[in-house]
Amino acid sequence: MTTTGTKLSQWDALLLETLRSLGWTNEELLGKVKAGELPEAKYGALAELANNEPETYETAVTQGYQIKYNTVRGIRSWIAVRFGREPELRLEEGQEAVRAALSAEEKELLASVLSYGWAIREDGEGVCLIEPIQR
Repeated sequence: MTTTGTKLSQWDALLLETLRSLGWTNEELLGKVKAGELPEAKYGALAELANNEPETYETAVTQGYQIKYNTVRGIRSWIAVRFGREPELRLEEGQEAVRAALSAEEKELLASVLSYGWAIREDGEGVCLIEPIQR
């Protein structure tokens, strides 16, 4: 899945990926979310996006998206939800980063959704360090 210039908030992206992690297909994401058929009330923001910006939502589901603005904790959460693994969060001042074992395909997907200002670099075989471009 590649991005198409469609941008989502970090929160909307996390909600979307949480539903995907529950096994929802693109068709279910398009139909059920627009209809408000959601498992919990916390998905209201996603239903609002689907109803208020249907083209943006449909494109994000079917063709990909880029997150408008990432935080280090948000990146950690996105990796955990999307890939089902808990990455390492580094919060030392001036060294903030997320360290995660990613396949080449996962790294490519993550690179496509990260907002401007973040870089992915190798930190050992199959391990990536996601960090701000500037500190």
